[in-house]
Amino acid sequence: MNKKNLSERDICTKFITPAIQKAGWDIKRQVREEVSFTDGRIIVQGRMHTRGKGKRADYILYYKPEIPIAIIEAKDNKKPVGDGMPQALEYSEILQLPFVFTSNGDSFVFHDKTGTGNKLEEEISLDSFPSPADLWQRYLTFKGIDDPYAQEIVEQEYYFDLGGKTPRYYQLNAVNRTVEAIARGQERILLVMATGTGKTFTAFNIVWRLWKINAKKRILFLADRNALLTQTKNGDFAPFGNEIMHIIRHRKIDKSYQIYFALYQGLTGVEEWKNAYKEFSPDFFDLIIVDECHRGSAAEASAWREVLEYFSSATQIGLTATPKETKDVSNMTYFGEPVYKYSLKQGIEDGFLAPYKVIRVTTNIDEGWRPPRGLVDRYGNYVADRIYNLVDYDRKLAIDERTQVVAERITKWLKATDRFAKTIVFCVDIDHANRMRMALINENADLVAKHPQYVVKITGDDEIGKQELDNFVDVEERFPVIATTSKMLTTGIDTKMVKLIVLDANIASMTEFKQIIGRGTRLREKEGKVYFSIMDFKKATNMFADPEFDGEPVIIYDPQDGDSIIPPDEEEIEDIHYNDILIDETPPDPNKYYVSGIPVSIIHERVQYYGADGRLITESLKDYTKTNIKKEFASLDSFIQRWNESDKKAELISELADQGILLEALKEEVGKEMDDFDLVCHVAFDQPALTRKERAENVRKRNYFGKYSEKAREVLDGLLTKYEDDGITSIESGAVLKLKPISDLGSPVELVRAFGKKDDFEKAIRELEQEIYNNIA
Repeated sequence: MNKKNLSERDICTKFITPAIQKAGWDIKRQVREEVSFTDGRIIVQGRMHTRGKGKRADYILYYKPEIPIAIIEAKDNKKPVGDGMPQALEYSEILQLPFVFTSNGDSFVFHDKTGTGNKLEEEISLDSFPSPADLWQRYLTFKGIDDPYAQEIVEQEYYFDLGGKTPRYYQLNAVNRTVEAIARGQERILLVMATGTGKTFTAFNIVWRLWKINAKKRILFLADRNALLTQTKNGDFAPFGNEIMHIIRHRKIDKSYQIYFALYQGLTGVEEWKNAYKEFSPDFFDLIIVDECHRGSAAEASAWREVLEYFSSATQIGLTATPKETKDVSNMTYFGEPVYKYSLKQGIEDGFLAPYKVIRVTTNIDEGWRPPRGLVDRYGNYVADRIYNLVDYDRKLAIDERTQVVAERITKWLKATDRFAKTIVFCVDIDHANRMRMALINENADLVAKHPQYVVKITGDDEIGKQELDNFVDVEERFPVIATTSKMLTTGIDTKMVKLIVLDANIASMTEFKQIIGRGTRLREKEGKVYFSIMDFKKATNMFADPEFDGEPVIIYDPQDGDSIIPPDEEEIEDIHYNDILIDETPPDPNKYYVSGIPVSIIHERVQYYGADGRLITESLKDYTKTNIKKEFASLDSFIQRWNESDKKAELISELADQGILLEALKEEVGKEMDDFDLVCHVAFDQPALTRKERAENVRKRNYFGKYSEKAREVLDGLLTKYEDDGITSIESGAVLKLKPISDLGSPVELVRAFGKKDDFEKAIRELEQEIYNNIA
């Protein structure tokens, strides 16, 4: 047997897997092959989208199920044994695996990040692959886990529900890093995970492993609203069973349960609950999970002092999507550096979170408006003579025409895309939310007449609107479609189907901005939500360019002797507590002016797309495509060569899509009838372009079909017509013979026989492609 003739998969089957098995690895429980650990980034341009390639490891080795410790990258035998090391190391960083191997079937190259071996990297024979016990002992030493009981904690397995969901790689990382930290004796732990990445599912797996091993017997889960407590208890935590779980709703405490769920003490507004935690002894709980621990208002800080410090002997885990890091507030001072971080940028890159595009809208009064002398508003108040700008609109000065222009633009977007796309309009205050609701109702009068709940206001003062909150977030409910709000929907609301977020509020807080963006990041591919749009009227999306948006959090608050370890808060807005939901609703300004008759119009719009590097692309699709194609192909000749060498043009077009080059979106801007090849040459290399119809006519003029039988000529002419209509990839499809107009000529078997054998038909297809492009050599 000549190894050089074997495929990569054959090398795995015949050499790598036997070597692993011989070293003592259980192939069924400890070894997984071809593990796809990301879904591939969703790339959006125009109204088009596609997925990039996901990341896939050839082998991942687990000491226990869901406790991965090593990765193996395989290559065929034509390549050197260490050829796959760069990719393996990249994947090991993402998966946080300390042991990295590559192999081409001759031997292994072993890269040991733990420093517990003799060398950082060395070549070892197939017979020298380390055993599970060997690698696990090195792993424990690397993690600083030397106590036998600590080792038992780390080795405790996950909860497995056959047919249920399994943790994603970043959730495994979060759970394993947390359990390891607790096994080492760490008492304060912070996990930073972007909105929509499954923090409560992660929390469940942490609690399950610690509870099963009896490391933590009594657990308290703190959240900020009753609905979330019920959702958590009956959802992710359901495997524990109701017999041992209890939601604390009043001061009368039943101490017979093991897992408790409760609201932050300072967020309920329910007198019976205040200080109810003192019904427990200070050492009652072993573990406290603090959900959304970025909270930092004065009342919440009080809750932290009173609850967390009261149960100071318990291990405490903070979960947040947005670490609170300002000149006044730092939750890392309390919990410590995060043991694991998974950002919005990484979630989008992996394809687990929805990317976004931004529509920035500028009106003629954005830079400032000065009232005419002696202007009186509708209530008889003289409007103060000064220059008003974006910060003032709807906070100090309400201009009817501006509200109308915003409502018109939102409605125009919905009509052009999907009038039933869930939409949140963030307003300055309750008054602004009410006026925006009215304007949107008038703009969408046709649908509101049929469906009165098409547009609603969801704010703390609106009983009817609040009753619609559950319907708005329910994936199965169509109405309401548009919700105007102030602060109520900024956080804590699981708005899975929101496709449009409108920013018409002054957003000064990065934490608030992150939370607002998080309302749209959840993916619902089956329901048709793969990205969301942000329409910005207040230049709030400038925050995307701030390094703090998706950067590394840093500790800023540094308590001195005598200071509280829980820092004060910078918020100045009074918190209103309403039905256990935090509503930082800003009351209307009594000195606000209300004016009309002001000419307001949109003077500029700019659409920005989420780029591969996590930055917003502000150039046109044409410019963006040109830049990216020239990164892939240095010259026109190199592109032509690659095009001609591609057996399947669809594969090359797919590779371009992976780089963010969506030709279908580009056709919307440049020309729908242009051939894909001509489109690239024209946009990237300034070449004159032919339409598909022109290329097809050139083929017909050359009488290329003359050498075929009459039936074969009919088939080829049908294929050429298909190319004219739908492009080159349509005739490469195996199902093309089943599509009209070709299917009218006969069954697929009959049509193939017109050329002879199947190979003859496929050869004819290749020749037809060559004829289509025969002037590009």
